[in-house]
Amino acid sequence: MTHDFTFGIEEEFFLSDLSSRNIANDPPAALFAASRAAFGASVSHELLRSQIELISPVFGDGASAREWLSSSRRRLAGIAEDFGLGLLCAGTHPMAQWREQTATELPRYERLLDDFQIVAQRNLLCGLHVHVAVPAGIDRVHVMNQVMPWLPLLLALSASSPFWERRRTGLMSYRQAVYDEWPRTGIPDFFANERSYRAFVEFMVQTGSLKNESFLWWAIRPSMRYPTLELRIADACPRIEDTLCVAAIFRAMVRQASVEPGLGVARNEMTRLLIEENRWRAKRFGTRATFLHQESRRNLAIEDWLAMAEERFGAAACAAGDDWAWVHARDLLRDGGSAERQLRAYAGARREGRTRTRALRDVVDLLMRETMGVYDAAETVERAAPPP
Repeated sequence: MTHDFTFGIEEEFFLSDLSSRNIANDPPAALFAASRAAFGASVSHELLRSQIELISPVFGDGASAREWLSSSRRRLAGIAEDFGLGLLCAGTHPMAQWREQTATELPRYERLLDDFQIVAQRNLLCGLHVHVAVPAGIDRVHVMNQVMPWLPLLLALSASSPFWERRRTGLMSYRQAVYDEWPRTGIPDFFANERSYRAFVEFMVQTGSLKNESFLWWAIRPSMRYPTLELRIADACPRIEDTLCVAAIFRAMVRQASVEPGLGVARNEMTRLLIEENRWRAKRFGTRATFLHQESRRNLAIEDWLAMAEERFGAAACAAGDDWAWVHARDLLRDGGSAERQLRAYAGARREGRTRTRALRDVVDLLMRETMGVYDAAETVERAAPPP
């Protein structure tokens, strides 16, 4: 099959006050106007005004993605800095208080707030979404069904939200816990094919339950606007290398599942429930999770799970020039991802006698530096990276 398996990336960011390090609850409208002037349709509002989103063009390779993400983050951060604000990419903001947030005054968001009330008000979360194009004639739901068992691994690699309301939560991805308050989230059911998926969507729209299928917020879904499969489970990643690692592995999964339709393992009534269990383990323990393996009926270390993923999808990653992603993922499992780095920074600050608030400011500083590609010497680990 000749197909590029092009991809796109959507990254969500928090705006943070450079003086206090607090989240910017009500940033000036001029900031969004300046961002739109610089990026056009590539920048977007989010439900809450303290957030902003960058939407990439279509990429054919990791090097192009790396260059665009790096330059776009720098440009957007430069705009924010003119207003005394910094850019922070993570699943949650360590110092944010959801009760203090101001909503974006757009019809879609006003409807969400009216429909979902406190659930929408608490949606102070940033995610990473990756779109991968599926060839014409390939059923996207068939591909989705094959990829779903591996979603908890991608969550674990991206987990970056251990703080909520200025507290350690004990979870590595508390974003997932908050997001579970919404309906139609988590792991979708195994639809037989795209036709049966479409029948469900049409039923929900006809009954007034959904305005359209974009109101399905599952961890993975066929895109409404593009001929892609969209990954939605991942936390926003402060380090671009982590973003690209998740994107590359997801792209390999979609590619292999498209060219080898019989790739998926047999499933039964337990399968989706076990994926949900593994998702819980990923959001609780991040890169220290163990996963349930249905075929062997055993708990597997996440390192073994990654090895199985590489065995199954490694050829597809190699075809795209993304072999580096497996090396980077192993390094993340060895050294810990963003959630672990944040907790180490917080614990170190507390050991040095800093107050909780000051320690959280240190975490915010770490995240803003990492968002800009500047890493503390103590936190820098030599890792495989996509080619420049």
